[in-house]
Amino acid sequence: MSKSPLDFIVTKTPSAGRKYVAGKKIPFSEFIHDYANGDVDIEGDFIEFMKCRNEVFDYRLTWKHIKFFFTRMIPEVAIHSKSQDERIVRDHYDRGNDFFSSFLGPRMIYTSGFWNDVANETLEQAQDRKMTMVCDKLLMKPGNRHLDIGCGWGTLVAYAAKYYGTDSTGITLAQDGTDHGNKQIAAHGVADRARILRMDYRDMITPGKNNQMFNHVTCLEMGEHVGLRKFGRFIKNIYDKLDDDGTFYLQQAGLRANPGLMARGEHWEDLVWGLFMNEFIFSGADASTPLAFLVQTLQDANFEVQSVENIGIHYSHTMTCWYHNWEANKEYILQHYGEWWYRTWRVFLYWSVIIASQGSSTCWSIIAHKNYNRVDRNRYIGRANLGERMEMGNVRIFE
Repeated sequence: MSKSPLDFIVTKTPSAGRKYVAGKKIPFSEFIHDYANGDVDIEGDFIEFMKCRNEVFDYRLTWKHIKFFFTRMIPEVAIHSKSQDERIVRDHYDRGNDFFSSFLGPRMIYTSGFWNDVANETLEQAQDRKMTMVCDKLLMKPGNRHLDIGCGWGTLVAYAAKYYGTDSTGITLAQDGTDHGNKQIAAHGVADRARILRMDYRDMITPGKNNQMFNHVTCLEMGEHVGLRKFGRFIKNIYDKLDDDGTFYLQQAGLRANPGLMARGEHWEDLVWGLFMNEFIFSGADASTPLAFLVQTLQDANFEVQSVENIGIHYSHTMTCWYHNWEANKEYILQHYGEWWYRTWRVFLYWSVIIASQGSSTCWSIIAHKNYNRVDRNRYIGRANLGERMEMGNVRIFE
C-alpha cells in the first residue's frame, strides 16, 4: 500500500495539527515554511515523501508569495546596483566553504556535471567530463586568454590553465571563493598563468574600464544574477571583450517556456519553485529564462549560436549526488549552521532533483561566436554533443 505524505509528517504545534489533516490540500510553499521553522517534522524516507507530495500539496500562490514579489523581488529586478549585487552574492557565497563542500564535494563546482553512465560514475568523474567538454568545445589552446565570469571557487580556471595551457582569469564577488580559488591554482602549479580576482563583472567587461581582450569567455550560471534588465548589455559587453575569432560558452538555468500557464495546472509548480529559489536560495537571480530569450539576446549582440544542448537531466543527477552528500553531512550542518539551514537546503536539493527531471526548469549549454563571414566554421565539425562521446579515458582527471 502506497504511503500518503501525511504518513511522514509529524506536527509540532496545534496550528500545524489543524492544517495537516486528510482530505485537505495545502500549498507546498506553506509546508516549506512550516518545515524550515520546525512546526512539522518529516519522519522516514524524505525522498519517498517528496515523490508522493502531490497527493496532499498543491501549488497555489499565497499572500506570502505576493508580499515577497512586491517587497523583495521587484526592487531587486529593478536595481541590480553594484552594492546590491555584492551584498546579495556575498550573503550566499561567503556563508562558509564548509557549508558548500558539505554538498558540492571536493571539486567545489556549483554547476552540473555531465554524465554518460549514471549508475557507474561518480560526481567527480561527471564534473571532470564537464570541464573537459567545456574546454574542448571552446577550442582552447596553450597561451589562449580565458575569462571565467562568476568563477565560483575557481575550479574551471585552474583546470583550463593546467590541462589546456590557457592564461585564465576568474572573477567573483565572493571572498571565500577568491581565496579558495587562488589556493587551488597554486596547489596545481599554475599560479603563473591563472588567478582569481574579487571584482564586479562590470569592472572587467564595461568598455573603457579594462582593455584586455580574450580568446574565450565562460559564464556558467552567473548570468542569472545579472538580471533581466541588464542582461542584454551584459552580453553585448562580453561580445566586445572577445577576439574576433573567439568563442563564448554560456550556461544558464531557467524555467521552461510555458505559454498558456494558467491553463496548465501541473505547471504551476514551475512558478512556485522559481519563487522559492529566489526567496530562499538565490536572491536576485531573476534572469532565469526560457531558451528563446537567451538566443535572441545573443543574436541581438551579433553572436551566432553554434550549438545548444539541454543539460537539465544531467543537472538532476548532479543534484541527486549533492542531496546525498548533504544527508551524509547532516550532523555537521546541524552543529555548525542549525536546523533551518539543514532543512531548507534539504528541500532545495531534492525538490530540484525532481524539478530538473520533469522539465520544470532546465539548463542550457550554449556555444557562440561573433557573426562574421570570416569565422572558420569548419572548426566545429564533429564537435556537437561532444560530451556524449567522452569516455572517461578521454577525460582529464583533476588531480
